Amino acid sequence: MSVTIKVVTVTYNSSGVLEEFLASFAGAGVVPSEIVVVDNASRDIEATRAIADRFGARVLPLAENVGYGSAMNRGVASGEPADYYLLVNPDLVFAPDSLSRLLAVAEETPMAGSLGPSIFNDDGTLYPSARPLPSLGTGIGHALFSRAWPSNPWTRSYRSTLADGRPHAVGWLSGACLLTRRTVFERVHGFDERYFMYFEDVDLGRRIGLAGAQNLYVPAARATHHGGHSTSGASASMDAAHHDSAYLYLSEVYSGPWLAPLRVALKAGLRVRAHWLTGRVRKAAADGLQD
Repeated sequence: MSVTIKVVTVTYNSSGVLEEFLASFAGAGVVPSEIVVVDNASRDIEATRAIADRFGARVLPLAENVGYGSAMNRGVASGEPADYYLLVNPDLVFAPDSLSRLLAVAEETPMAGSLGPSIFNDDGTLYPSARPLPSLGTGIGHALFSRAWPSNPWTRSYRSTLADGRPHAVGWLSGACLLTRRTVFERVHGFDERYFMYFEDVDLGRRIGLAGAQNLYVPAARATHHGGHSTSGASASMDAAHHDSAYLYLSEVYSGPWLAPLRVALKAGLRVRAHWLTGRVRKAAADGLQD
């Protein structure tokens, strides 16, 4: 009996990238049992439907934007189950045989709960899609210095990803492209829907590890990520969402009652950083209007 892969992607005004994404399955080496396009109340829903119809994909329209993880969970729950769920952004394009390589490693590695390819940006640089779980020390260093000092040691450690080599276990994999084993995805109850955007993939990777499975990075499987199309022009709101999700994640990791003072300090620090970044975004926007 052959294994089945159900593809779930979440769109939000994504019709401009959807066709290239769906077309890339033709050379990816695996024929999905179903492709579900979950639309988060987009303005371009009719264009999305037309493109999906041409490729035999099913559109699941939502009445409101419920966020990435919640929309993914709805797509997984709709229709028939499969052996694997490929959870992927619509602005990603698969390289030839990328999915067959991911699936081969998954079938050879029963401990793998999720698997991810190496992901490249449009300019050919490697996106850090496989990372260790953020520790408090690394997280603080990365948060404080990643923008002003991109090459700082904390960010370098957190964003260490290899473009080649053998598959290896990591703390978490980017939600831009995840091949998840159905039994493991069900065991951890999918994405935590308290996360609207950001950190839902970090949280999922953490819980997969706690469930006794591996998050496996497979560099030989490759994809290109166009990235950021649905959030472009919304930097301030996205920064706020990022900081809210960061606090939610850290409050789960450091959840003991004796750690309450630490959680208070983390919340205060994240609020200060979010306020600072929002101020920078507003200043840049104002300067742009004056030019």
